[in-house]
This record gives sequence, structure tokens and C-alpha cells, in this order.
Amino acid sequence: MRLLPVLLAALAAALPARAHDTWVQTNTNLIRTGDAVHVDLMLGNHGNDHRDFKLASKPDLDRSTLTVTGPDGKSYDLVPKLADLGYAPKEGFHSAKFATAKPGLYVVAHTQDKVVSHGKPVRSVRSAKAYFLVSPSLDKVAKDLPGFDKPLGHVLELVPETNPVAPMGPEVPIKVRVLFQGKPLADARVSFVPRGQALAEGFDKTYDRTTDAAGRAAFTPTTGNYYLVVVHHKEPAAAGAEYDSVLYSATLTVFVPEVCPCCGE
Repeated sequence: MRLLPVLLAALAAALPARAHDTWVQTNTNLIRTGDAVHVDLMLGNHGNDHRDFKLASKPDLDRSTLTVTGPDGKSYDLVPKLADLGYAPKEGFHSAKFATAKPGLYVVAHTQDKVVSHGKPVRSVRSAKAYFLVSPSLDKVAKDLPGFDKPLGHVLELVPETNPVAPMGPEVPIKVRVLFQGKPLADARVSFVPRGQALAEGFDKTYDRTTDAAGRAAFTPTTGNYYLVVVHHKEPAAAGAEYDSVLYSATLTVFVPEVCPCCGE
């Protein structure tokens, strides 16, 4: 019986570190100037490398940031505004309301860098992004507003190469570029997860893509939905005094409407 704790410890050390990713989403990706948007901070399933939209627990706010940056470059801290929408400590998610004053394209960004333990200590470096558009009119929406392709400087980052808000709709490709430490990351698996759909284990031919030498990947949705773009990168050799390896994750939430807000098609 004395060998049991040793065997369990060895088994835990042999298991691969799984991603326990965060993501951010808004209740809508298009609002009228002066209206408010609700920003939700979620924590996803780590047991299947985030192959679905299911919640695993509530994200803690330790060593976390959550900001909204407007088209003028001004950033707003949402952490003090976050409300806990769960009854139990590990149920639900956090949410904050943000009122807008100027039209243009806004980006929501979340980061967290902390040591976690799922059998062994791992430094988990997370980033998450989502975009929304503020327009004077919901019937006439500007196309291709600038700023969506500007990196925010996250260690592992998903940078859109097509506007993730407008024009956007079915048959409009979602194109991203994966950057690690500011440089393109080749041969990375990028998953485009539709809400309500669980991806196959390993590599899903429908929803998974592999980045090219320039770190690029693309997916064309056929129907409207929330799509969670996910990428992971592990550095086993980057051990520290308090952890055995470093696991990076980046997510990007894209809302695809059934009808494109720019052209009405």
C-alpha cells in the first residue's frame, strides 16, 4: 500500500498538461453609439484541450487583467466592474457592463499568468480576445474599420487578418495569424469551435487547421454562431523554480451573424 502514493504521483507526472483556457465574449458584436455591451469572462474545459464551449469552472481573477480598448487607443479596466454570476465558488462566470461613447471598433482583452497544478505545477500563460463594433446606425454599418489586425503584445496571440465583426457572416472566412513572442508560429493546431459542437479528439478535419510558415490559418463558417478560435503552445524546457513547464493558450471569440450587417445578405 505504501507504493500507491508513489505510483499515483508517477502517473500524474506522466500525464500531459491540458489547457484550462479562458475566453471572453460579448452579448452582441454590434451596438449603437451610447449603448452598453456586456462582457463575460469564461473558463473552459481543460480535460479535452478546449474542444467545446462548455464551462469547467469559474475563472479566478488572481494575476488577471480584463480591458476594453477603444478606437482612439484608450483602455478601460473592467476587473473592478466584474460581477460574479455564479452561486458557488466554481460555478458560473464573471460579467461586466461597459457603456460606449464613441463609434468604432473595440477590442476586449484578457490575460493571466500564474502557476497552476493538475498533478504537477505548470505555469499557465493565457490570453483571450473579442471584438465589437459601435455604430451611429445599426442599419448602415461601416466596413473594414481599422485596428483589428494590430497585435496587443500577448506572448501567444491570435491576430485577426480579416475584420472579425464587419463584414462578417456565413461564407466569410475567419482568418488569423498566430504569433509567439511576436513572431509567426508555424505548425500550430488552431481550432475553430462552434458553440454547441464538440470537436473530435486529436485533429478534427472539419474545424481544425494547422498554421503555415507565416503562422496563418483560416476557416469559413457555413452558418451563423459563436466561434471560439483556440491555439496552444507548450514549452517543456522552460522550467522554473516553482513549475515544471510553461503552457501558453490564446483564444479569440468571433460572433458570426446569419445576416451580414454591412450588406444584409
